[in-house]
Amino acid sequence: MERNQILERLAVPLLDWYDGHRRILPWREEASPYRVWISEIMLQQTRVEAVKPYFERFLDAFPTIEKLADAREQNLLKLWEGLGYYNRVRNLKKAAQRVVLDYQGELPADYDYLISLPGIGSYTAGAISSIAYGLKRPAVDGNVLRIIARVTADEGDILKAAVKKRTESEMTKIMPDDRAGDFNQALMELGATVCIPNGDPKCSICPWKDICLAVKLNKVKDLPVRIKKNKKRIEEKTVIIIRDSEKCMIHKRADRGLLAGLYEFPNVRGHASQEEIIGYVKQMK
Repeated sequence: MERNQILERLAVPLLDWYDGHRRILPWREEASPYRVWISEIMLQQTRVEAVKPYFERFLDAFPTIEKLADAREQNLLKLWEGLGYYNRVRNLKKAAQRVVLDYQGELPADYDYLISLPGIGSYTAGAISSIAYGLKRPAVDGNVLRIIARVTADEGDILKAAVKKRTESEMTKIMPDDRAGDFNQALMELGATVCIPNGDPKCSICPWKDICLAVKLNKVKDLPVRIKKNKKRIEEKTVIIIRDSEKCMIHKRADRGLLAGLYEFPNVRGHASQEEIIGYVKQMK
């Protein structure tokens, strides 16, 4: 069976499965553009169960885009504490400020505008466009790339932009006109709960089990292909803890770079000697 023939058979069983198996999630039950946006940003690199309490607290504190645009950065960072990747919440505020200026605080049904906002890429713009507005826009992330690679036995490197772009084009073509949002969410759901990245995929309950080439070719665990080029960089530092009774000294990191603007204990590169640490402390203001 050719790739196009497989792709054309995906939508119907996927949506039938989704209708009976989709999880009840707070951002799904009230899929306003703002709620979809916040949830999708929170869900980047983060598990659904971890996001749920953060989502509710965040929406309680900032129920509108106007409130988010006016938020103090320290309040935002505190509410985000534990989710990590803090530039996500900084970009949320920057984007909210633009939306207030450009659209009086209402996210528009305009994919090109959405993708121009800080922190919003093609996936998030596609999710908002399709789920909140019903527009035929793909939302392709790692989950979607993985399940499409498996069902078609595609050995292309999913970390390559060309593979993602091709998949976005293919998903747009097979997306039902009247269920764009459900289709995108069904793809996400299948990747999160059945065709999972780690461990054994649950092929026996997959709606695509009868057409999946990876199953037929016994390649499920071999796919998708990811060719990583960059090695992790390890930094060695000496951390200095300065205490005064129950208080500890901390300082703010630079506004740019890794963990920008967050607070940490003072530190120096490498394994510093006691004399070097004393000299460093004496120079602190």
